[in-house]
Amino acid sequence: MRLLVIGTGGTIASAKTERGYKAQLGIDEILERAEVKRHDGLIIDCWDLLNVDSTLIQPEDWIKIGKAVYESTSDYDGIVITHGTDTLAYTSSALSFILRNLPIPVVLTGSMLPITEPNSDAPGNLKTAIRFAMEGTPGVYVAFRNKIMLGTRVSKVHSLGLNAFQSINYPDIAYLKGDKIIFRHKIQPPAGEMVFDPALDPNVAYLRLTPGLSPETFLAVERTVHGMVLEGYGAGGIPYRGRDLLAAVARVAEKKPVLMTTQALYGGVDLTRYEVGKKALEAGVIPAGDMTKEAALTKLMWALGHTRNLDEIREIMKRNLSMELSPELL
Repeated sequence: MRLLVIGTGGTIASAKTERGYKAQLGIDEILERAEVKRHDGLIIDCWDLLNVDSTLIQPEDWIKIGKAVYESTSDYDGIVITHGTDTLAYTSSALSFILRNLPIPVVLTGSMLPITEPNSDAPGNLKTAIRFAMEGTPGVYVAFRNKIMLGTRVSKVHSLGLNAFQSINYPDIAYLKGDKIIFRHKIQPPAGEMVFDPALDPNVAYLRLTPGLSPETFLAVERTVHGMVLEGYGAGGIPYRGRDLLAAVARVAEKKPVLMTTQALYGGVDLTRYEVGKKALEAGVIPAGDMTKEAALTKLMWALGHTRNLDEIREIMKRNLSMELSPELL
């Protein structure tokens, strides 16, 4: 059994400095501090690809990480990627669209406490990730707090707590009990040849609808981007009373994709449920179904990287590429 651990920085790689925690440890030292044992024929190779706070991660880094994975899959039985927690869910979603039909498990993990601190959660998270990389189903996953979650269904839900990630609108895939992976939800292994498809257009704005948001603000942002994700209320809808944001959205949606997700963590968008939602559909808004905000944003970037045609983008957003959505909500 041969595994590759790719380091990108984050809290798990951080040590305390005069200016606060900073990512600076390499993967070899992280594994040593976590007391990861190489035994029973297990070979673990290390690759320090990046070493930055995940706040600094950019779409270009997703492509760099994806390329590293793509070039390594034929040499390894599984790959673990250590990553900062703040943007980990964006990276796991992006990799799920960039890399499809993976032949091995690719597992992202990190920690809320640096490996250099007492009682760090890093050793446990690494153990979970490595165990699943050894025996899990091919695809992109996130390992955190003994749980294995699908890469396109994960969101960070706590800024400080150790149980910081949850699988949204989708069951956990597995969990670690002792040294054993216990599956809770079986996934069909992907079929077909692996695809590395890194075409991304990161020029997408993410706007949260709030009472009082003016159409002028919306239009000013729209002029600088190629697409937009609107985070609406509840099941979805666009305000038009007092401040007619709906009319502004209709103008934009004639030329550029406007995707709607929800501020609610669970349930997803259903624009057929209320009149305000139906008006949004009539205005040309594309519903995001029950995708996470991270999956919605990265998928739209990926779609725009392939086409600017609105009809084609609409079809891509409806298509279930990496189990990121439940088709019945579209």
